[in-house]
Amino acid sequence: MKAEDVGLSRDLQFFKPGNNIIKENPRVTYTTMYKCDNFSLCIFFLPESGVIPLHNHPGMTVFSKLLLGKMHIKSYDWVDSLHDELDPSNNLMQQNSKVRLAKLKANTVLTAPCETSVLYPTTGGNMHEFTAITPCAVLDVIGPPYSKRDGRDCSYYKDHPYAAFSSTSKEEMDKGKEGNDVYWWLEEIEVPENSQMDGIEYLGPPIGDEAPF
Repeated sequence: MKAEDVGLSRDLQFFKPGNNIIKENPRVTYTTMYKCDNFSLCIFFLPESGVIPLHNHPGMTVFSKLLLGKMHIKSYDWVDSLHDELDPSNNLMQQNSKVRLAKLKANTVLTAPCETSVLYPTTGGNMHEFTAITPCAVLDVIGPPYSKRDGRDCSYYKDHPYAAFSSTSKEEMDKGKEGNDVYWWLEEIEVPENSQMDGIEYLGPPIGDEAPF
């Protein structure tokens, strides 16, 4: 899919550089194109420097397509095997049950047009964070949608270097990086202030059985 398929263009005021109105209100905006019990279609609009903080997608598969702009993405997957190998006497771990070990999946910059990225319940970078370098539009196909009733509530995290919750010996430090894999600790946090978004009406082409795509 392209930006034009959903009625977007880089000529829109939102995507023009130096937009002072957007700079004064850097909140992320979203619109829901379609939603049913099985999946939802949403577009997120990130102003320059706008952030969707690190969050998860429990039991969900998400297709993400950067339609316009340039953004940094950082994503993680949970790791259980190395967690079991850690010294059980590690007091920091015992005292902080909201901290879990994760493997860095992506830490890169995407520029539209680019390929679609996919995350799965346990792989593909299920926990991710978006930071807009320029104003961006991101299309997400989320299935199944978030549902607190069905146990798919959104959780937020803060990432910490491996050494932050481990001993500082060289052996432990080496565990933080094996080959090309880099390990971090993710600490579950309260809903951050910058996670608040403004919803707007979808005004693009209709979505349904008769839609051209």
